Amino acid sequence: MLVRFAASFERNRHERDDLVQDIMLAVWQALPGFRGEASLKTFIIGVAHRRCASHVMRAVSRPRYEELDEHWIDDRPGPDMAAGRNQQQERLLTALRQLPAGQRQLVLLALEGMRYDEIAALLGISENNVGVRLNRAKATLKERLEEL
Repeated sequence: MLVRFAASFERNRHERDDLVQDIMLAVWQALPGFRGEASLKTFIIGVAHRRCASHVMRAVSRPRYEELDEHWIDDRPGPDMAAGRNQQQERLLTALRQLPAGQRQLVLLALEGMRYDEIAALLGISENNVGVRLNRAKATLKERLEEL
């Protein structure tokens, strides 16, 4: 779950791995403050969201470059199926990255299986507002996927 969450914010594999480690460390450090008012999953996603948001803010302030990946060969079985699945996942990630931050956040939380009431509590908005914003985000995501 944390890897998928980080992948939606960071394309570079090495940076993404670092972000996942940052998230896990932040969860570990925040765990003593868990009061059980929400599910553990909601708590962890909240920490991950805050860590990803701060990662994006830091990334905006530094120059952007991308290294060539030396590990471009995928040695998993079933190359045709894997290629199709990877292509679909990459299209979805590309479309997700193009969404505004607020819409991306809602879609990610929904894709992680969070209920509207959990998302509302995490973001401090009403459940109805979650539904309205999520419908708009889904429509925007659909448009982005059609463009790719």
